[in-house]
Order: sequence, then structure tokens, then C-alpha cells
Amino acid sequence: MRDPRITRRGLLAGGAAAAAGALAACTPEQTLSTGRAASGTAQVALPAGGAATEPFHGAHQAGVATVPQAHVVFVGLDLLPDTGREAVVRLMRLLTDDARRLTQGRPALADTEPELAALPARLTVTFGFGPGLFAAAGVAERRPASVAPLPGFVIDRLEKRWTGADLLLQICADDPVTVAHALRMTVKDARSFARVRWAQRGFRRSPHAQAPATTQRNLMGQLDGTVNPQPGSADFDRAVWIDDGPPWLHGGTTLVLRRISMKMEKWDAADRVAKEFTVGRRLDTGAPLTGRVEHDEPDLAMLDATGFPVISEYAHIRRAHVRDPGMRILRRVYNYDEGLTPEGHADSGLLFASYQADVARQFLPVQRKLAEADLLNEWTTPIGSAVFAIPPGCSADGWIGETLLS
Repeated sequence: MRDPRITRRGLLAGGAAAAAGALAACTPEQTLSTGRAASGTAQVALPAGGAATEPFHGAHQAGVATVPQAHVVFVGLDLLPDTGREAVVRLMRLLTDDARRLTQGRPALADTEPELAALPARLTVTFGFGPGLFAAAGVAERRPASVAPLPGFVIDRLEKRWTGADLLLQICADDPVTVAHALRMTVKDARSFARVRWAQRGFRRSPHAQAPATTQRNLMGQLDGTVNPQPGSADFDRAVWIDDGPPWLHGGTTLVLRRISMKMEKWDAADRVAKEFTVGRRLDTGAPLTGRVEHDEPDLAMLDATGFPVISEYAHIRRAHVRDPGMRILRRVYNYDEGLTPEGHADSGLLFASYQADVARQFLPVQRKLAEADLLNEWTTPIGSAVFAIPPGCSADGWIGETLLS
């Protein structure tokens, strides 16, 4: 397997790495707010948000419990033939080094556009291992049983171009330029080991654009994520982080990524009563139909004047309801919009990212209930699906995946 350092770090080190080192000596604020452009005009001071960073090192990878950023790209990579364990180790060391630098506002080694790294905008790069990586690295026996393709559901219309992958890169930031640069740097370093299977871009409102802890809306206008476990709580730790099972995965989690197409024109044709009946919540406040405010617990036993449940037995929130908070999933949902079809219809939907300690015990029971009889299925269709193990974080001198591959 050809070592990518020969092409990038060997041939470009003399010029680009020197520029990277010079830039790394400055903080993002110094680089862009007190420097001067080539034309001699002073740069305008930028808001602190652009210089904000998220920690890279720790027991857990960033990008899971992190307050969701405004922009994401999920990238699925397939390892090239004959890419074995030694090559996978080199790849993960290289990608970890890239992420360690970029997330802190420093250019990747041999970064040919080092100025683009200076505003990290809360950049996180999260890595996930699909079933194929375990096989390629010769550690198939260490793969958790639930890190496998999901069973087929009657509502699925999965397309190969959005399904499966050996390695996941989840790149998030509050600035789309930061996301684009991090994507380019990491994929360049992965190119000698893997090919891109898919790249899925998503967006949500910036955390700076609305009140803190405000639930996001998806493109159907619904508040999405009301019953998420709260980071830092005991329920979150139990629901998301793995502390039993394979020792190498302790401190990690699992990710199910589903691409869900929305039939927006059909949704537009439904009146407000029908939409709220379908979801089981009011569209304006997000309150359950049996409550007054968003976070009221839905009363699933309440009947209306005619004796029928106020929240239909087929309403989305009833089908998705989980009584034990420690058995819930963490939904980190992004919208996608790919423009318009020739007929003028929206090509829009959700990148539904679900994190949980155990796919089989947490995700699958809920998904089966939704697939069986969720009224929302009339307007949504899953068209992509992939499952990944998210390894734990690493120390300042470690790398992501070392607990599995070292």
C-alpha cells in the first residue's frame, strides 16, 4: 500500500508545511483580526463564534454530546481492496492528526490552504467504523453484533448510493467554509486507502441564531428532538455511552444514520389539524395534544369526548414513546435540501443520526413500531441507512481506534 506521506508530506513539506507552521504560531483571533491582507487593507475583527473550539481529546469523541453545530457533512468511505490492518492503522493515525489540528484552528500538515483552518467555528470530526472495516483489519470477532446492516423494514426504499460504508467521517461546524475545508483535507489523506461511497450534507439553525437549548425544527415545521436525553445527565450516559460489552468500545457509542426523504408537496396539502393529529403535537409550540408546553409528558391514556385517544394510537409520538429515559436514543438530526426536481418539487428530507449504547436494545424496538404503523410514514420514506461503531476518544498522544487496532 502506497504511503500518502510520500505524496503529500514529502513533496509538499518544503512549502506548505512551512506556511502551516507560521500560521499555527498565531491564534485564530490574531491571524484574522489583527493581520493584514496581501493588498495591505486591515482585516475586520470577526465575532468570537468563528474562533470557538471544541475539545478534541477525552474519554469520548466530540460531535456526539456536543451542542449540534449548524452544518454537517457525513462521509462514507469504502476501504480499497487489500487494505489490511497495518494500512488501517496508518489511515487512522493520519486522520486523527488532521482532526486534532483542524478542530483547534491549526492547519493540517501540508495544508495547501492553511488560512482556511484559522476559524474552526466549533469544528468536530467524529469517526465511525462500519462492518467492512472490522473484516479488512482482521478483527471481525471484535465487531459488536448490532454493528451490521439493519433488518429490512416495509417502509424502506433504500438506495445503494446512500447505504452502508466501511468508515464514517462526521464533520460538523458552525461555518460551511470550515466544513468544506476539513472535508477536503481529511479526504485527501484518506484517498490512498479508501474511496468515497457517499457524502451527505445537512444543516440546521445555528445555535447562535436562537435561544440556547431551543429545540430545532425540521423542514416539515416540526420541533425535532424534544425528548432527547440531556448531555451530562445520568440518563444520557446510560443511553449513549457504552460501559459494558467489548472493552475496546467502552466510552464509545453506536450510530445509525438514516436518510429520510420528505414528500413536501403532499405534506403541504394536509391541513394543520391533520398534521398535528399525525405527529401528536402542536406545530406552533411542540406541546403534546394533551399538554400546554413542549416538554409536558404526553398523556397517552387521555380520551376525547367521543371516547377515542386524544393522541392517536398511530401518532408519531406514541409509536416512538420510550418510558425508560435510559433506553432512549440521542437524535442529532440535520435537514438536507438538494434543490428542486424538473417539476419544481423539493428534494428535501432528514439526515437522522441516532446515537445509542446498543442498537438492538434501543433503536430497533422503536424503529419496528414506527415502521409498522406510524402515520408519518405517509409523508416520509427512508432511502439510506448505515450503522457504525463510534470508538472512544483518545489522549493527546493517542489516536482514534487505537483501543481496537493497536
